[in-house]
Amino acid sequence: MATEQGTIHTRNRLFYFSGAALAILLVFAGFAKTYYMKAVFGTPGLTPLVHLHGLVMTAWFALFIVQTWLVASRKIQLHKRLGIFGAFLAVTLVVVGVTTAIAAARLGHSPGPPPLIFLVVPLADMLLFTILVGLGLALRARRETHRRLMMLGTLGILPAAVARIPLAFIHNGGLLMFFGLADLVVVAFVAYDTWKSRRLHPAFGWGALLIIASCPLRLMLASTHAWMQFALWVTR
Repeated sequence: MATEQGTIHTRNRLFYFSGAALAILLVFAGFAKTYYMKAVFGTPGLTPLVHLHGLVMTAWFALFIVQTWLVASRKIQLHKRLGIFGAFLAVTLVVVGVTTAIAAARLGHSPGPPPLIFLVVPLADMLLFTILVGLGLALRARRETHRRLMMLGTLGILPAAVARIPLAFIHNGGLLMFFGLADLVVVAFVAYDTWKSRRLHPAFGWGALLIIASCPLRLMLASTHAWMQFALWVTR
């Protein structure tokens, strides 16, 4: 019985580590050409703000995989101490992410849709991250809820990386493909956790629903007069 329990606990810990590893692989695949290996590909230079954005985002994904490894290694006290830095990094990520998105819209940068309409995508990503990670940090004493919310908060900001993976079927699919593939990652982890635990954990259920519903909701919002007024206001 003790051996069986140990195996279950090991699988649980590796589950979150595998999620973190997949996330960082997708981020590298998406941004290798324009950020991580831009010297090799000779892509255009980046502004200091975009460099800062890339650095902060990279730091978050790196910290996330380190944190899951610490839990898997039973180094809980170090995990908690790093969590304090993680909270400050999360706030920095949101501030820099919002600033970068607004600056890009102000300069007319967009992967396709009009910049003021596309602005809803990164701003909604930052809102989702704030909600999920904020709740995860607030509920850190509830271990099972905390770890699921932190994982969802990290997986929820993957669409930007997925959109930049150099595969024709992804690029040709547009926003629905970007979000669909990122949502598929979320659904796969939630489905496996549900199968393994024989129940859908509320944090995974409500969190995944929020992530999946955010795509059509933000597209609906972007087409409204209220959004355009807001976008014009923040990009002045």
